[in-house]
Amino acid sequence: MTTTSTTTRRRRAGFAAILMAGTALGSLAFWEGSAGAQQAPINPAPVARAAAIALPSFADLVDRVRPAVVTITATERAANVSARSPFPEGSEQDQMFRRFFGDQAPQRGQGGQGGEQRQRGGRALGSGFVVKADGTIVTNNHVVRDAGSVTVTLEDGRELPARIVGRDERTDIAVLKIDAGAPLPFLELGDSAHARVGDWVVAVGNPFGLGGTVTTGVVSARGRNIGQGPYDDFLQIDASINSGNSGGPLFALDGSVIGVNTAIFSPTGGSVGIGFAIPSDMVRQVVTQIEANGHVERGFLGATTQNLTPALASAMRLSRPEGAIVAAIQPDSPAARGGLRAGDVVTRVGDTAVANPRDLARLIGESRPGSTVQLTVQREGQSRDLSVTLVALQDGDSTPAARGGKAGQRGEREQQRGGPVGVALAPIDEQARQALNLPEDARGAVVASVRPDSPAAEAGLREGDVIVSVGSRDVADVNAVATAIREAGRQPGAAVALRIIRQGQSAFVAVQIPARG
Repeated sequence: MTTTSTTTRRRRAGFAAILMAGTALGSLAFWEGSAGAQQAPINPAPVARAAAIALPSFADLVDRVRPAVVTITATERAANVSARSPFPEGSEQDQMFRRFFGDQAPQRGQGGQGGEQRQRGGRALGSGFVVKADGTIVTNNHVVRDAGSVTVTLEDGRELPARIVGRDERTDIAVLKIDAGAPLPFLELGDSAHARVGDWVVAVGNPFGLGGTVTTGVVSARGRNIGQGPYDDFLQIDASINSGNSGGPLFALDGSVIGVNTAIFSPTGGSVGIGFAIPSDMVRQVVTQIEANGHVERGFLGATTQNLTPALASAMRLSRPEGAIVAAIQPDSPAARGGLRAGDVVTRVGDTAVANPRDLARLIGESRPGSTVQLTVQREGQSRDLSVTLVALQDGDSTPAARGGKAGQRGEREQQRGGPVGVALAPIDEQARQALNLPEDARGAVVASVRPDSPAAEAGLREGDVIVSVGSRDVADVNAVATAIREAGRQPGAAVALRIIRQGQSAFVAVQIPARG
């Protein structure tokens, strides 16, 4: 009785399963039958079975290129034996982007070795590669920056002293020279502009002192900005890059060098599959100048710029958030002499479009000092062309230094409260000028307080910010600021662009005008 009952239940369950399968199949058939009314899915092109099975072997490529890859040993000067991070201690870049390979402090709080391959006695190991038969070698600047002497170990085991021809701090490239007594095998710099996301890449280097190590992967992304500087334009790769790989070559499948391995992202201290390489097109420009002059000459504009967000584009009455908005102009700079103004949005340099501040920085940096460039800017809704004659970028040229200090107590001096954006304003008197380290000719109004949950708070305005212009209009005092904001508030739902000074640096902030309920 029990056996019969069990058998019956199994048959019923099986029958139910068949019905469910039939229902699913019937539903699928119905969907397929109705596909004509649906938008066709986007499917990749079919991959031939043979191509899918026959993965590439990199053995021939490695045999061909490895003789030109070298190990760099940099012995630091006595005063520089202790390793140091290239980023400000505690900054986001210092914590998140470990400059692994040649000049990084031990990870703070762990007491262990830092990302570079550093040995006792102030010796750092990195990688490099020969680019000319005469012994010209490319590596990273941070590998040899503090070196008192540099030794190059060739693939055949020979160790030769190297001379530093020149270094470029801003792109982290250095050029060395050795005398091998005979022509050396060398590598060509390829065309990184044609590297595509998904392309195979091969890295050869000296991770953890294990010279001649090969790792493979693909290009994961292009144009990465990792906070190293204004010329960031890295290839992101997933080939394993570790301590000691820095300065080594990144190859395409044709054996050409498309990048110089430079940095990794690592919350753990080792490779997690996110590495960064300097594109070969940038390397070529830098190496050519270093060979010719011993250093790199770049054009200098003298304007501080920032990204154009959608909110800021709306506040500036622009159709698209493309370009570099000028936040500040250095006095007596090429930008000032050429008529560029704070609030201008640079959209082109010559015939080349500018999508963001990095584009502008690269285009200006690639221009020779003394040359005249044509800038296309958007100003008050109108397109203008400006001619600017560049000067040479000096080592000290940078954005204004950050200034500390807080505004102190200003409750008795507040003259305007609230308003449509939720800020209270105070005049720039002597007390505020000293507390905020403002110049004598500073004009505008100090943000005394920001109402929580207000449009100003949402936009990021802070107590101590100094508002110096509203839209394209410079403002002289509290009344001028308040009046300009009130006028903007007559168009509920619009955005107003406020140019502020915060800790010595100028920037635009877009504040949304609340819609009337």
